[in-house]
Amino acid sequence: MSQEKVSFDHRIITRIVDAGAKVLDLGCGNGQLMLLLVKEKKAKVQGIELSEQAIYQCVEKGVSVFHSDIDSGLTEYPDNSFDYVILNESLQEVKKVEFVIQEALRVGKKVIVGFPNFAHIKARVALALCGNAPSTKSLPYHWYDTPNLRFLSISDFENYCATHKIRILQRFYLGKKRLISFFPNLFALNSLFILSKNGH
Repeated sequence: MSQEKVSFDHRIITRIVDAGAKVLDLGCGNGQLMLLLVKEKKAKVQGIELSEQAIYQCVEKGVSVFHSDIDSGLTEYPDNSFDYVILNESLQEVKKVEFVIQEALRVGKKVIVGFPNFAHIKARVALALCGNAPSTKSLPYHWYDTPNLRFLSISDFENYCATHKIRILQRFYLGKKRLISFFPNLFALNSLFILSKNGH
């Protein structure tokens, strides 16, 4: 897998995950991230995905995946059974957000959450000046074909973690090819958070 084809968020996640870690990827899509973690970190990776087409792509890559809806929970997994649970580009698509986050924190020692920042400056300009539903590099959909059910910003998620006593261990604010440190809620396209239960 060439470095050019690896997305920026996948590179950051691969850097975060420890070598040999046990990982559960919720909403794993086509399995690209799981394959990268297996190759680069020798991780023991398992995915959960609802889309049958995406599951076929995972199988073609030789990564382990189960057909399930993460909104229904993770009852088959005991507490702390994974070193990392990943919710990358899937949180904004789930119906039971709080339930899914709590389940991820229950079965994972750490949880990696990644999502597009709906408060990015281009999205704000599109809505404020043009009066159109925003479309950016990280939000490449139209209002009528988007899989997104939630439209959250970096500030929204940080406030959520604070009020729900979820500990943020690390934060990464992503531009196209580099990390953003200046006004991330305005200039970051995507974000990645490493979470744990408060006190752990």
